[in-house]
Amino acid sequence: MDSSCGIEIAFSDKASTKEAVAELQQSLSHVNLQHIIVLFSTKYDPEALCWALNESFPDVGVSGCTTAGVISPQGNMHGGILVIAFPQNGFRVISGAIENVRHSGVESASQVAGGLISHFQNTSPCGAIQNAFALLLIDGLSNFEEKIVAAINWEIGDVQLIGGSAGDDLEFKKTTLISEGRVLSEGAVLLLVETEVPFRVFKTQNFDPTSKKLIVTKADTENRIVYELNAEPAAHEYASTVGLMTDDLGPFSFASYPLVVRVGGDYYCRSIRNMNPDGSLSFFCAIDEGLVFTVANPIDMVQSTDKTLKEVDKALGGTDLIIGFDCILRRLDAENRQIHNRLEEVYRRYGVVGFQTYGEQYNAMHINQTLTGIAFGPAKSNRKKSL
Repeated sequence: MDSSCGIEIAFSDKASTKEAVAELQQSLSHVNLQHIIVLFSTKYDPEALCWALNESFPDVGVSGCTTAGVISPQGNMHGGILVIAFPQNGFRVISGAIENVRHSGVESASQVAGGLISHFQNTSPCGAIQNAFALLLIDGLSNFEEKIVAAINWEIGDVQLIGGSAGDDLEFKKTTLISEGRVLSEGAVLLLVETEVPFRVFKTQNFDPTSKKLIVTKADTENRIVYELNAEPAAHEYASTVGLMTDDLGPFSFASYPLVVRVGGDYYCRSIRNMNPDGSLSFFCAIDEGLVFTVANPIDMVQSTDKTLKEVDKALGGTDLIIGFDCILRRLDAENRQIHNRLEEVYRRYGVVGFQTYGEQYNAMHINQTLTGIAFGPAKSNRKKSL
């Protein structure tokens, strides 16, 4: 997929890692590449994939992660490999690995983010960062996203942060990341991108809060497990409040009846990941005892998404490409309501590519059941210089 902003998109669904990477290499052979982001299914062995990418794209920076599905130019795919390729001209991209996010993650995140900012400042002709954004890929099973995002946001200041939590095709066992020729577990990859191309960072959600409240009265905060809501067994109380039986609970019902919290006058989803055998509920985001959930009613996902992307398109004077981080629960909800084809048409109309996540990052927030993204307008035709 060619774009006038300069970023190239390639996709392969070949089962063989070697054949898939060869197809990707051929698709991108006409581009002088600087850095690629590789989003891939857990069906591919990450070590073999990393080796093949290093062989096929020498002297090109490589970042990536496993997903819960990819958004290709053709629509949502449950397998395959998607590559987002940044060219040499018009962009400046550097990346850093954040390892062991559960243990030394906050300190490492601060050091990596600070180092990337300092490098850009020291190598900029004007001594300052101009027209830049940060992009984060992070282990979606680490239970540590909030702290990592907060540490990065503190270091990068006014630079906007966008990103997604790596998935593993809804297995909830292990996610994997790739950074500069290495495979990481329980890690994160931070990219800093400076560009001449106009862009906008955005988020869109599709729910309205109700008057129904659920208070966390017993929880394991470290592991994001809620045992009691309103002093009742969590799954039972949640099901009763949304009008379901406990036996009916599952990914589709969690997607259809989201829980939200109010932060700074706005509402953000705190989505349920799964119901446990003891009737407790595991969450994708941080929780704490005393936290007040508001039950939300979903609104039309297609209309709300189209409205946001239309506003972004107008602000940019046209949208050339969007890198999107779409919560897996949005895809499940769209499939459950049989509107996924209409939603994919909206994505194609605005050039959305990316992946389905276990959580989304938006500046200082780690959120759920949201589409976050960065939209690029057409590149200026009369560039005076290259970054």
